[in-house]
Amino acid sequence: KQSVPNSLVVRAHIVGAVGAREPGGESAYSRCPRAWLARGRAAGWLESRAAAEQRLSLQECSPYAAHLYDAEDPSTPLRTLPGLCQDYCQDMWHTCRGLFRHLSPDRELWALEGNQAKFCRYLSLDDVDYCFPRLLVNQNLNSNLGRVVADARGCLQLCLEEVANGLRNPVAMVHAGDGSHRFFVAEQVGLVWAYLPDGARLEKPFLNVSRAVLTSPWEGDERGFLGLAFHPRFRLTGKLYVYYSVGVDFREWIRISEFRISEDDENAVDHSSERIILEIEEPASNHNGGQLLFGDDGYLYIFTGDGGMAGDPFGKFGNAQNKSALLGKVLRIDVDRNERGPLYRIPPDNPFVGDPAARPEVYALGVRNMWRCSFDRGDPASGAGRGRLFCGDVGQNKFEEVDLVERGRNYGWRAREGFECYDRKLCANASLDDVLPIFAYPHKLGKSVTGGYVYRGCEYPNLNGLYIFGDFMSGRLMSLRENEGTGQWQYSEICMGRGQTCAFPGLINNYYPHIISFAEDEAGELYFMSTGVPSATAARGVIYKVIDPSRRAPPGKCQIQPAQVKVRSRLIPFVPKEKFIWTTESTPRPTLRPTAHTPTKAPRRSRPTAAPPAPTPRPASPPKAWARGGGRARRPRSPRMAPVRLVRPAGLGPGRGRVEVFVGGRWGTVCDDAWDAKAAAVVCRQLGFAHAVRAAKRAEFGEGRALPILLDDVRCTGSERNLLECAHAGVGTHNCDHQEDAGVECSRQDPDL
Repeated sequence: KQSVPNSLVVRAHIVGAVGAREPGGESAYSRCPRAWLARGRAAGWLESRAAAEQRLSLQECSPYAAHLYDAEDPSTPLRTLPGLCQDYCQDMWHTCRGLFRHLSPDRELWALEGNQAKFCRYLSLDDVDYCFPRLLVNQNLNSNLGRVVADARGCLQLCLEEVANGLRNPVAMVHAGDGSHRFFVAEQVGLVWAYLPDGARLEKPFLNVSRAVLTSPWEGDERGFLGLAFHPRFRLTGKLYVYYSVGVDFREWIRISEFRISEDDENAVDHSSERIILEIEEPASNHNGGQLLFGDDGYLYIFTGDGGMAGDPFGKFGNAQNKSALLGKVLRIDVDRNERGPLYRIPPDNPFVGDPAARPEVYALGVRNMWRCSFDRGDPASGAGRGRLFCGDVGQNKFEEVDLVERGRNYGWRAREGFECYDRKLCANASLDDVLPIFAYPHKLGKSVTGGYVYRGCEYPNLNGLYIFGDFMSGRLMSLRENEGTGQWQYSEICMGRGQTCAFPGLINNYYPHIISFAEDEAGELYFMSTGVPSATAARGVIYKVIDPSRRAPPGKCQIQPAQVKVRSRLIPFVPKEKFIWTTESTPRPTLRPTAHTPTKAPRRSRPTAAPPAPTPRPASPPKAWARGGGRARRPRSPRMAPVRLVRPAGLGPGRGRVEVFVGGRWGTVCDDAWDAKAAAVVCRQLGFAHAVRAAKRAEFGEGRALPILLDDVRCTGSERNLLECAHAGVGTHNCDHQEDAGVECSRQDPDL
C-alpha cells in the first residue's frame, strides 16, 4: 500500500497508532496522545499543539496511510482523519477526544464528541485486516512493504518534484562534496549556475566559458560544455575540472581544463586560473563523450566518444579498438600534485602501462559514445556495490546498452552493438575478448540511452540498489535491479504514479521527454534533467527530483545541516512552473503540440530528436507520435503544395539526389523512416519526371546538416499531388538525424524498358 508523502505527515500524525501495537503492550505512538493532552492541560493548548505537531512530524508515515485515509481510490473523498480500529478509538475517545476538533475541520465529527458509540462509528475502519493483531500476520499487507509499488503491467509508480527550470540544455548537475549541499548546473552553452540548498539560484554564474565553447542552436550539434567534476578534496584544493568542445576554422577538439575557486567569492570560479590538462582532436563533430568523474581512488576518469560519424570508420579497426588512440575510451589520470611538473600523471596500476602500442591513460576501451556514467556509493548499511562504475553507451542502428566498466576491459564497439555483432569480421576475431553489457534494449524502446545512478539516498528506502536511467529519444525512464543470487539484472520501466498517487502539494506526475542527464545531490538523492526544446539556446530545461510515494524514511533521519557559505551575488528564488496533470491512467501517452520553436537536438546525440512537446506523463510503450518507424502517421488537415528539390553531389546527373522540401518559408530534409518507392514516385512526379527508379536511404546523396529535418514517417499511396499530402508525423516532428536523409532517383524513361 502506498503512503502519503512527508508533506502530509502532520496531517497523518496518528496513523502510526491505528491498531499497530506491539504484542503484549501499546506502542510509543499510542502513548503520544496522552503526553500531548497532559502538556495541553499544563501549558495551554497552543503550546501543546505545536509541540505535538513537532513530535508527530518526526514519525515515519505508515505504509498503510493511503488506505486509512481512503486515498487509494480517486473517486473516494479523502478522510480528514484516518480510519480508527474500534478498541483504539475507544481508548482515544476516553483519553483525548478534545483534541479531534483541532485535528479535523469536520464539524459533524465535533458534534459527536459526547457520544462514544457514534463517535467511533463515524471514524470506524471497516477493513479490520488493518487492525491489531491481524495486521501482523496478514501476508498480503506485509509482503511488499520493501518494494516500489508497480501497476498491473509492472511499471514502477514514482512521482517528481520540480527543482529548477528555465535552463538551456542542462547537461550536468553536480555537488562539490564540501558539506554545503549546493548543486551546480551546467548548460551546454558554457555557463554553470550555483544553487543553494533551498533552491535559490545565484544571479552571477559560477563559471562562464561560453566564449570559448564550440556549440550552436542547430539540430544535430553535439558539441558544447559537456561535463564538470569537483576535486574530491575540493574544500582544501579549491579545484574543479571541466570538459568542453573548442574549434578553430575546420579543426575541432575536446578540452579538459582545471579551474580554481575564486579567493574572493566561494560561489564563483577564478576564470584566470584555467589550465588546460588535456586536449584530444575530434575528426568529426559528433560522438564527443563528455563525462568527468573522480573515483574513490582519487583519480580523474574521462569518457570520450569514438570520434564521430557512423560505424567508427577511422583506421583498420576504428578508434574504439585502437589502444594508441584516446577516442572511444575510458581514460584515468592523476591530477594531484600538479602545481609543478606535468599537468597529470599516469596511475601506476593503469592496465596498459608499459605497453608500447597503447596510450597509458587508457583504462577501458571499445566504447562508442558513453553518455552519463556514475560510481555506485554502495549500500548505506553494508557498503555492498561501492565503487561500481555504470555507463550508458549510445548505440548505432539497433541497440542501446548499459555497461559495468572495469579496469582493462574491452566493451566491444565497433565489433559489437549491444549483444549482437555489428562488424562481423571484427566480431569473429578471437582476440577481441570483449565484455557484454549488463543490459541492452532495442530501438523500439528508445534510440539514445542516458546513463543514470544507483539510488543510495536516505529518503526513499525502497529505491535502494535500483539503477535508474533513461532514454533521450523516447523519454522513457527505466530501472535495473540486480539479483544478488544470480548476478542478473531485472528490468522495470518507470511510470508516473496513477490517480492520486502524486496529487499532493509539491509533487507532479509529468516531465519533458528529452532526458539529457541524471544527477545525485550531496545526500545521495536522485534527479534528472530534461527539456521540451532540445537546443543549446532554448531555456526550456527542467530539473526534477525523483520521489517514491510508496515509502519514506522518518523525516528526522534524513535531515541535513548544510555548511554555511558566504553569498555575494543576488539570489533568485525558485518558482516552480510545472503542474500536476489529472488523469486516471498511470502511463498516458505524450501528446505532441506544435510550438513556435524550431526543434533542435540536445548535445552528444548521434541519434535524432522529436519536435518539442509539452511536458507529459510517461508512456508505457514507444510514443506513436515520434517513435521511429512506429505507430500511425497522421495526415495534415489541409495539405498544401510544397516545392521539392533534389540536391546532389558534384558529378551526378539530374534526377538523383537528396530530397529537400520547402515548408513554412524554409527548406529542410526528409527522414528515411518509412521512405519507399511510393514516396519516391510522388517526388519524381512533382519534379516533372515520369518514372521513379528507386527510393534512396541512409543519406546516400549526402547529409543536409545545415538544414532542419522537416518530415518524418512519410507514408504515401503514390497518388498524391505533392509530398505534403502524404501522411507524415507533422512538419518539424521527427526522431532522426541527417544520417537518415532520404533521396530519390528519377527518370524520364521507363527503367524497365
